[in-house]
Amino acid sequence: MLEPLNEGFLSRISDVLLCGWTCRHCCQRCYESSCCQSSEDEVEILGPFPAQTPPWLIASRSNDKDGDSVHTASDVPLTPRTNSPDGRRSSSDTSKSTYSLTRRISSLDSRRPSSPLIDIKPIEFGVLSAKKEPIQPSVLRRAYTPDDYFRKFEPRLYSLDSNLDDVDSLTDEEIMSKYQLGMLHFSTQYDLLHNHLTVRVIEARDLPPPISHDGSRQDMAHSNPYVKICLLPDQKNSKQTGVKRKTQKPVFEERYTFEIPFLEAQRRTLLLTVVDFDKFSRHCVIGKVAVPLCEVDLVKGGHWWKALIPSSQNEVELGELLLSLNYLPSAGRLNVDIIRAKQLLQTDVSQGSDPFVKIQLVHGLKLVKTKKTSFLRGTIDPFYNESFSFKVPQEELENASLVFTVFGHNMKSSNDFIGRIVIGQYSSGPSESNHWRRMLNTHRTAVEQWHSLRSRAECDRVSPASLEVT
Repeated sequence: MLEPLNEGFLSRISDVLLCGWTCRHCCQRCYESSCCQSSEDEVEILGPFPAQTPPWLIASRSNDKDGDSVHTASDVPLTPRTNSPDGRRSSSDTSKSTYSLTRRISSLDSRRPSSPLIDIKPIEFGVLSAKKEPIQPSVLRRAYTPDDYFRKFEPRLYSLDSNLDDVDSLTDEEIMSKYQLGMLHFSTQYDLLHNHLTVRVIEARDLPPPISHDGSRQDMAHSNPYVKICLLPDQKNSKQTGVKRKTQKPVFEERYTFEIPFLEAQRRTLLLTVVDFDKFSRHCVIGKVAVPLCEVDLVKGGHWWKALIPSSQNEVELGELLLSLNYLPSAGRLNVDIIRAKQLLQTDVSQGSDPFVKIQLVHGLKLVKTKKTSFLRGTIDPFYNESFSFKVPQEELENASLVFTVFGHNMKSSNDFIGRIVIGQYSSGPSESNHWRRMLNTHRTAVEQWHSLRSRAECDRVSPASLEVT
């Protein structure tokens, strides 16, 4: 009965001594012992000393070795450790070690007037609960508003005509004095009874003289202008006036109709492009006029003089060609249908063009066979509907290429080159390669596709088969 009594008495005295200094359970300064309240994650300290002693306590222990030898007689003398028969410490030894630890901490605290507070929350001595949440430092970031985000963008850098951003704020006189590209006279009116839009190209004036970079232009004093009309965003179904020879003040007086519903017409933009015809090179764009149809009264109609502004497209397109390919493996025949073409480059000033298509079969880098369609007079939108067949064994199909070249027929001199594409092993572009793969994957089925014509130089640069033909 004596040992339990002494143990309870010593622990009570230690509680009295520690209540205003340091908690005896975690060695942390706390007057109310709130740090040792019960929680979900309990900290277990093994033995009378903590498993990980703070560095400042270890340093102080080394400094206090000499101090322990000069204790007064009032200190508790050290007695040899006696173990119980079962190998456990007696209760008196535990009480003495606890009392010794109390005196050591008290003496250290008296010698350290401003002992730092030790926060051991990040230190894990031994977590009984399996639930652990990693502590990640929070990074302070600035909250961006949508206005701050879009303020970084400069729309002029993403505009096709970056130098024309201020055109909308200028009058026609200011645009004319700034660019000096001339003016265009035209009119529009919508017919509600027949559901079509009529565009009338009347005349142009003060057009600039032609520019020839390669010196092929013979007459540098006059232009050969014509106008292309389309309703954006559809540029494929465009119209084209006739070419007016050697004049800077052409008079066109031509009307064109577009079959389009009224509500759809109000969402379109009328684009008029003035082009300079050159027989020996690609045609050059002089300028353009763009009119959003939602800003005009289509039913009432009207006519305007508009100043031309520069265009991002310096050269006009060469036209498009509609083809159909079909391969019969059993017969070893490659069938080609030339269906139609549209918006071909005009090669004759007075009559438009007399276009025809030449088809040439190239095996590897060797020209094998040449065929051609008939030519149609005075049109840039010819309909051919002509079929051709080439004998190509199946084992040679992968090495075959078809070269399609559109010419303008000329009785007095050599034919005028309009455009070219290559389909097959040495295709001239992604569209042509896609058409060839579709044909290989669907034998005995005709595969149709539109193709945009390319220049001779462009085809020669990307396709070796184009170099083998004339």
